[in-house]
Amino acid sequence: MSLFSPDSLSVDRLTPGEAAGELARLAALIAHHDRLYHQLDTPELSDSEYDALVRRNTAIEARFPLLVRSDSPSRRVGAAPAAGFRKVVHTVPMLSLGNAFAEADVAEFLARLRRFLTLDDGDELALVAEPKIDGLSCSLRYERGRLALAATRGDGVEGEDVTRNVLTIKDIPHVLSGADVPGVLEVRGEVYMSRADFLALNRDRSALGGEIFANPRNAAAGSLRQLNPEVTASRPLRFFGYALGEVSESVAASHCEVRRRLADWGFHLNEPARTCRDLAGLVAYYREIEARRAELPFDIDGVVYKVDRYDLRERLGNTAKGPRWAIAHKFPAEQACTRLLKISIQVGRTGALTPVAELEPVTVGGVMVSRATLHNEDEIARKDVRAGDLVVVQRAGDVIPQIVRALEHGADSVPFSMPDRCPDCGSQAVREDGEVVRRCTGGLICPAQALERLRHFVSRDAFDIEGLGEKIIAEFWAEKLIERPGDIFRLAARDQGSLKPLRKRAGWGDKSAANLFAAIEARRTIALERFIFALGIRQIGQATARLLARTYGTYARWRAAMLAVADDRQGPAWVELTGIDQIGAVVAGDLAEFFAEPHNLAVLDDLALEIAVTDAELPKVADSPVAGKTLVFTGTLAAMSRGEAKARAESLGAKVAGSVSAKTDFLVVGADAGSKAAKAAALGVTVLDEPAWLALLKGDGP
Repeated sequence: MSLFSPDSLSVDRLTPGEAAGELARLAALIAHHDRLYHQLDTPELSDSEYDALVRRNTAIEARFPLLVRSDSPSRRVGAAPAAGFRKVVHTVPMLSLGNAFAEADVAEFLARLRRFLTLDDGDELALVAEPKIDGLSCSLRYERGRLALAATRGDGVEGEDVTRNVLTIKDIPHVLSGADVPGVLEVRGEVYMSRADFLALNRDRSALGGEIFANPRNAAAGSLRQLNPEVTASRPLRFFGYALGEVSESVAASHCEVRRRLADWGFHLNEPARTCRDLAGLVAYYREIEARRAELPFDIDGVVYKVDRYDLRERLGNTAKGPRWAIAHKFPAEQACTRLLKISIQVGRTGALTPVAELEPVTVGGVMVSRATLHNEDEIARKDVRAGDLVVVQRAGDVIPQIVRALEHGADSVPFSMPDRCPDCGSQAVREDGEVVRRCTGGLICPAQALERLRHFVSRDAFDIEGLGEKIIAEFWAEKLIERPGDIFRLAARDQGSLKPLRKRAGWGDKSAANLFAAIEARRTIALERFIFALGIRQIGQATARLLARTYGTYARWRAAMLAVADDRQGPAWVELTGIDQIGAVVAGDLAEFFAEPHNLAVLDDLALEIAVTDAELPKVADSPVAGKTLVFTGTLAAMSRGEAKARAESLGAKVAGSVSAKTDFLVVGADAGSKAAKAAALGVTVLDEPAWLALLKGDGP
């Protein structure tokens, strides 16, 4: 049985309501395990289950494109940087890759490239195939040929400064050799540990009674993130260079040329690489590398395909998560058998009850697995998984484990029954029509939901309050020091008159308490998009929060519009909201429900007494003719695909909407434009044909 088969995924049988619920569950679950993997280097689950979840998410989004969430894993990169290192904002974002699991996925990737670029079947499209190293992404910035800064990927926008540690890695040149080194050169690649070095390191640690690493990837990540560079220097780390970030001047027109330049400058390359010109060539390379996988001196979890020409890459651009011009083709899953000890229930911040398998620990593909998601009650029933069963656990390309099937039932096993009461607050747990998820109806009286919302509020991508982590939030919540977000900003004042001040608590002192209060004070001003994301509204992730902030501009306008949406789901405010590109009726409905609840409005009013929300800023694009404008595209364009046109407009600071309204500045029409042109004419919206659109991009338009 294949985990990735249509029957296994059951996507074709989902109703829209079920799909929305499943996408919400997947977004929360994958985000949790991304953090464990990328930020803490302590994955609980295996690669196979992670890939299975990501692929299920992708399949549901493909079938229900209007339900794609703003916090979808397909739009997210890595996890926020960890505490302890100075933060570094990447000049050019470090994005992650989409995944392919089968030849059909690679074929669709190639077809997608050709559609976007409007290439015919006979037009050449060369791609470079490389092994996908299982290590830690790192960016090296050289200024005048000398290493000036090294940073981890972090969340793709902001990483960690690990320069002192990187200087101890012998594979990384401190001064670049070769000719014509640009003034600023950012080399990107992978810090890794060879298998032989990893085994030797674990032997030494074991002999000294130390804890051994689970796999080379964890060993490399843990070694690079040591606060003491001497520890990093004692570990056998290596580096492959495979791409460029910021460069002060052009150095090559293709990826093949970049690889040659990297070698000239003194970097090791991930070999063997090959240029391929069709699907057959890519698949042949994949099978060859898969067969040679055990011979390679380093761990890989697949291969990567990249468009060779840089001019085509520039046209293709990026999605919110990763480049359109590259994809990772993952290797098949690894499996192991173990005993399912019990099934427990976790409650998330939206009240979703998620069953989790507690397993007898087992090693799957080099990672110790003790827990695995069971998704929902329907999935458990379909697989007939029970406590006491001997089960198959699968691990594929990244992190999260998943139970594939039960091999045999235990002697005392009984079918699982989903509780109809919340295990945390005792409130009724209801599964509504069309939903696959059962939810606690307790709302903010449910401690699990309230606690999870507070954790989300202070998280890295929200208010980012240093020192107020999950354990501290839980401790303060239990003692009723923090019960709602506004309490965080009153913590210092309350502490002054407390009989048990923070500095006198176990594990605290004058300095740590002062640092926390200073960190809280520093977050009294926050950007609108971060504020919207911090509220934890169902289905409102970073990408949607950014869209909302850019559309409404100020907190006052956004709140007024959302109150109007909650009051009338057919009025002008609703039409404007659902007209935003990538925001549909399901997301709009969740916003309306949030603003219809008096206790949510009370939280907002309370926060308004403590913080200031700054206005949104549109991307600063010099001399852009469409910056700040709202555009709608309709019909078929000849010079570029509609997807490329939208991406181009957004890169120039425009807002792209899905429907025409009085707030639309330009409607760009191609062939077979349909009813949108008539509506634009009725509203007095400027209509541009394709030549006029291209002229506008050049600065020659209206």
